Amino acid sequence: MTFLEKSPDWWRGAVIYQIYPRSFQDTNGDGVGDLPGITWHLDHVAGLGVDAIWISPFFTSPMKDFGYDVSDYCDVDPLFGTLADFDALIARAHDLGLKVLIDLVLSHTSDAHPWFKESRQSRTSAKSDWYVWAEPKPDGTAPNNWLSIFGGPAWQWDARREQYYLHNFLTSQPDLNFHCPAVQEALLSVAKFWLDRGVDGFRLDTINFYMHDSELRNNPPLPPEERNDQTAPKVNPYNHQRHIYDKNHPQNIVFLRKLRKLMDGYNAAAVGEIGDSQRGLEILGEYTSGADAMQMSYAFELLSGHAALGADYIAEVFCKVAKVAPDGWACWAYSNHDVVRHISRWRLSDAAARCYTTLLMCLRGSVCLYQGEELGLPEAEIAYEDLQDPYGKEFWPEFKGRDGCRTPMVWQGNDPQGGFSRVKPWLPVPAAHCALAPDVVEGDPGALIHHYRKAIALRHAHPALQKGAMTAIDAKSGVLSFLRSLGETELLCLFNLTDNPSSVSCPGDWEAVDGAAPEGGNLDLGAWDFAILRRCGGHHG
Repeated sequence: MTFLEKSPDWWRGAVIYQIYPRSFQDTNGDGVGDLPGITWHLDHVAGLGVDAIWISPFFTSPMKDFGYDVSDYCDVDPLFGTLADFDALIARAHDLGLKVLIDLVLSHTSDAHPWFKESRQSRTSAKSDWYVWAEPKPDGTAPNNWLSIFGGPAWQWDARREQYYLHNFLTSQPDLNFHCPAVQEALLSVAKFWLDRGVDGFRLDTINFYMHDSELRNNPPLPPEERNDQTAPKVNPYNHQRHIYDKNHPQNIVFLRKLRKLMDGYNAAAVGEIGDSQRGLEILGEYTSGADAMQMSYAFELLSGHAALGADYIAEVFCKVAKVAPDGWACWAYSNHDVVRHISRWRLSDAAARCYTTLLMCLRGSVCLYQGEELGLPEAEIAYEDLQDPYGKEFWPEFKGRDGCRTPMVWQGNDPQGGFSRVKPWLPVPAAHCALAPDVVEGDPGALIHHYRKAIALRHAHPALQKGAMTAIDAKSGVLSFLRSLGETELLCLFNLTDNPSSVSCPGDWEAVDGAAPEGGNLDLGAWDFAILRRCGGHHG
């Protein structure tokens, strides 16, 4: 076991690189990425200057939801390798100074998990109350109106117990019953197993789904004007309810405090994923405020929307964070394994991609990057016959699923599989991606990857960008501006998020740290230009 020495608040302002193991590197020729493949390319990740990696699930699983359906929390699926491979990965990451977060899916298991097999045996089995079981209504229908995020009712009939079980996701993903103390203890033991193995923390899937209303009350309808597609596609009826009773239970935070206490013994940290289209930022504030709460939470505000985020919108989001989560800590991302890659989603030019990258590194909170975004990989177009994602198959063609962002990472430009595999991979590699492979772009000083390194280095060079306050948030004529301050250091950050040049009044004594420089109290910003300025007289940093 290799443990990395780290300060208790290493996570604050950290840059975390997400790895989707199926699609990072195949080393054994089966067309699917694996743990040795991650270890092989850790030098690439460390070379970006990031602080940590987050590895999406690699546990034993039937793979109905590609690893988010776990059948053994304490082992590696043979598809990805062995525990020894994981230990080697940890050792190499720690050698490179990279912390390792793993993706824990605690709200539900696979129906192939031994716990569920025992629970469904009978109403008197030892684990009979480990999952959410409920009687049918007198007419045999489901206990209430709760819906699955993957489509259809959230209840599945089980003939053995003659009861329904709850599944917020696929029918093969039954929800654990967090009202049962033994379940909480078992899951804390899972976390301890991995902490003892040297992991530096967790990405926690769907932390606001852990507990349900024990009275199983119906969710009220959500008026059409309040609906959005932040956490589920527009065509999903899940958006027609106000999700008061199936998730966001007030007791969730009690379990999260227990997990935090366990992690504190290892200086480990977690980023929780909160999926809620109406109250996401408020819940983020509730879950991450205080030394006994979750350290940070994933926010969806910058992960959704198909139009490039304007200055007004971003200012509005951060003003809301200051209001509803002043003591909380967000983790911001533009792309991940569940959404269309942002370079395609927002139809970004090269200049715009660079501007948004630097902006991300200047925001208050921590940051997640998704594999391949440093190369500028666009979303892949996947034909229906190549589709693997059950979510996409359910809502095709209005929602095409998540496979377009999950295609294999490219490493070599002169290889039809992008250097990912020697055989046909589990998802096709777009030819356009191969032209962006690291071995092609590394020698080009104008390539996006160099800008990512520079932006990450900027964040690390200035503690005010990592941990400082964020105030004076403003948006005028498409230019977003805000102050980041820590101690006597003040940084003024300005971003022109438009195609038009802009001139900004810049009174006071400021010097350029990165980007455009002020002249005579004015700052000229070209299209998609930015400026990071330091107030003269303040300390460096």
